[in-house]
Amino acid sequence: MKEQFPVIEHLAHMNHAAVGPWPQVTAQAVTDFVKENAQWGSLHYSKWLHTEKELRSKLAVLINAPGPEDIALVKNTSEGLSFVASGLEWRRGDNVVGIRQEFPSNRFPWEALAAKGVEFRKLDLESAQDPEQALMELCDERTRLLSVSSIQYHNGFRLNLERMGQFCRAQGTLFCVDAIQHIGALPFDVQAIQADFVVADGHKWMLSAEGLGLLYIRRDLLESLSLNQFGWHMAENLGDYTQQNFTPASSARRFECGSPNMLGIYALNSSVGFLLEQGLEQIGSAIITNTRYLMDRLEDIPGVKLLTDRHESRLSGIVTFYKEGLASEHLYQQLMARKVLCAHRGGGVRLSPHFYTPRSQLDQVLKYVQEIS
Repeated sequence: MKEQFPVIEHLAHMNHAAVGPWPQVTAQAVTDFVKENAQWGSLHYSKWLHTEKELRSKLAVLINAPGPEDIALVKNTSEGLSFVASGLEWRRGDNVVGIRQEFPSNRFPWEALAAKGVEFRKLDLESAQDPEQALMELCDERTRLLSVSSIQYHNGFRLNLERMGQFCRAQGTLFCVDAIQHIGALPFDVQAIQADFVVADGHKWMLSAEGLGLLYIRRDLLESLSLNQFGWHMAENLGDYTQQNFTPASSARRFECGSPNMLGIYALNSSVGFLLEQGLEQIGSAIITNTRYLMDRLEDIPGVKLLTDRHESRLSGIVTFYKEGLASEHLYQQLMARKVLCAHRGGGVRLSPHFYTPRSQLDQVLKYVQEIS
């Protein structure tokens, strides 16, 4: 994998939970697209549209969506969640159930519904013995939607999505999943978890550029979301610029109001294709192996305490820890100074290697952690 990830030669990239590096195949695809633009302008725009279509198909495979028409290409996770929050027909007294420790993208859209008389009920994840049960117990007959991140950004805690999906379907509650820390790292199946909405950016574990992600919408819910943005690209008759009374696209493209991010499309199409070629099960297995190795070795270091749950079903690509008697900010800064790209999150240092990360780099990081005081 060294030829695909030259970043290995320069630093230990342990921050895929923030912004991941591009594989060489993606860098080349973007370079070729830029050169084509410079030399030929938009002469080959029909080819660009084919790449856009190809990306939707690959994303459908990546998350096991019924079809590419169920996927909208959105700017980011926040936009996708906002489409859901602003598109549903809310009634005063409704509520949304979620988690207090969520990243702001999966809190702010629901908190903003207070102006419509909608309550956002937040579970304190750190005090819950059985988080899934606690989330379900917060739901009642006025709960319209349960929204969770499948993997928590600060400590890598992974929720049982199948369990919550079954509950929501049985109760008639909508199920929304922020999968930005999941897709591209571990296998993800929208049908198995019975999700109604799934959102994820491409710039983390999918190893692509910022500015493009996916929004999955269960097909029979398309009409239930009102449209709040309008433009030429969302019309069913996409190429008819003279139409006076347009009909929104019958697919999730109805949430893409304007010109597509073609540069981002070329990048994400290449990165997702690369991941699919490697095999999603193989990638997930390699990441969990890295996670177990880091946790085992970190616990061997005197004073190191894990903030990440060790239970097998909770593991993800994220490991967060601290060192007793040492400020986590100091440990983070010292690791960064040694060219270990990591993050200061959740009261500790967060490491998030990918499937391609060599064992030698994990060992080097562990050596640094032991030495830093």
